[in-house]
Amino acid sequence: MGVLYIFFIPSDPMLIKIIFKLIPMWLIIWFGVLQFPTNKSPIHWLLLSGLFCCMLGDGLLHWFIIGLSAFLIGHLFYTAGFLTRWTFSPIRFLTILPISLFAILIGNQLITGLIHEGNKLFILPVLLYIIIISLMAWAAIMTGNRWAAYGSLLFVLSDSILSWNMFIHPISFSGPLIMITYYSAQFLIARSLQTI
Repeated sequence: MGVLYIFFIPSDPMLIKIIFKLIPMWLIIWFGVLQFPTNKSPIHWLLLSGLFCCMLGDGLLHWFIIGLSAFLIGHLFYTAGFLTRWTFSPIRFLTILPISLFAILIGNQLITGLIHEGNKLFILPVLLYIIIISLMAWAAIMTGNRWAAYGSLLFVLSDSILSWNMFIHPISFSGPLIMITYYSAQFLIARSLQTI
């Protein structure tokens, strides 16, 4: 269904495009439910809530701030869930350095792009989003769960491509790159529900 949406569904009518965009997420959420262990804990419901909020963000991204807000709430659910499985490791802890460096570099570029395009109202929401998704990725890594870690890093990559393409400079094949990394990220986070 993801391939069908990315490569075959036309942009118009928009409602049909949005419906087909959401179908893979419905399936991923259902897959996530099937991964629930017999003994469920709060993390399973938190991650499922994150998946659901991100699906809403997906459908509402046409209205940028509304969609961004839904994604932000989704990342807060993810972060809260991952923090319940915090497992300290010095090596994993130090991953905060490259994550922070990447966030600072892309944040600087985005601010410059937003100012240049006269979109100063977006600066605060975008910076808040960068901080939260960076914390989410770090929290996922700190769980020691490879599915959660890979999924969160793919999410950062997907949103980085999207924001760079939207505010800094067009990227060739940005649409497929964004959605392939995004669906993969969500699938891996849903997959983590079995082992986290």
